[in-house]
Amino acid sequence: MEFRHLRYFLVLAEELHFGRAARRLSISQPPLSLNIQQLEASVGARLLIRNSKSVRLTAAGEAFVPAARALLDQAALAAHHARDVAQGMAGSLTIGFAGTMLYNGLPKILEQFQAEHPLLRLMLKELSSHEQLIELSQDRLDLGFVHTTRVPPELSQILVASQAFVCCLPAGHPLAGKRALSLALLQGEPFAVVSRAVSPDYHERILAICNEAGFYPEIRYELRHWLSVVSLVSQGMGVALVPAALEQSAMAGTVFVPLDTATTPYDTHCLWKTSRDSSALAAFVNAVRAGSDQSV
Repeated sequence: MEFRHLRYFLVLAEELHFGRAARRLSISQPPLSLNIQQLEASVGARLLIRNSKSVRLTAAGEAFVPAARALLDQAALAAHHARDVAQGMAGSLTIGFAGTMLYNGLPKILEQFQAEHPLLRLMLKELSSHEQLIELSQDRLDLGFVHTTRVPPELSQILVASQAFVCCLPAGHPLAGKRALSLALLQGEPFAVVSRAVSPDYHERILAICNEAGFYPEIRYELRHWLSVVSLVSQGMGVALVPAALEQSAMAGTVFVPLDTATTPYDTHCLWKTSRDSSALAAFVNAVRAGSDQSV
């Protein structure tokens, strides 16, 4: 049984006339008759009764019409889906993200991309930058958003955004009302940071910034997530240096105060394996590039 047989049969079932059906199919009557005979042989039942005056469906033919139509519809759907996958319009992508990306452009990128590619299923995994590098190397992530400069050579990258560090203080802190402050004023305060094991780049950056300000921070709390850092500060338990995008968390009990001197910015890079040949991945990279400040 071939799809051609089904298509010919359905047209004939609608017309119940070999001449009209042949004209609709742009073929002559003998090939149409031959294809119907081949279909009946394949099905193992007579589907049509025809004579010189009329054509009508048998009971088996009546039952076969919806099944034949469903088979053709399913085949067309399968072909359409395969084309969509090949063109990057369907399938799935697994995307890693770290820290502040929920407050720094990722939702907008995802919303716009999903609107343009509704058949693509996006899976998001929150992971540290270090964890994402491992997942990318083992092909468990298609793409990641990281805060690290330690990028292996087999990965391509886009600089998505740069942002300043700001001081995160409890709302009742004596310095909370300042428009900008010198980091040196926080010497001796208990600091909350994302742990070195989770984000070595960030951890070392905080130490370097404080060292430039003339002191070594008293690190009292090491946490796994940025929001955990902000939450701890909101309870009045310490202070922190955090990326400016976290101001958008609007967590009650916290105040974000800019530093009065510029520091090394906190960069976000989008990474993916250069060798990956995926139309869906290429489409997403293009969407990230279009929404980024600049490319690397």
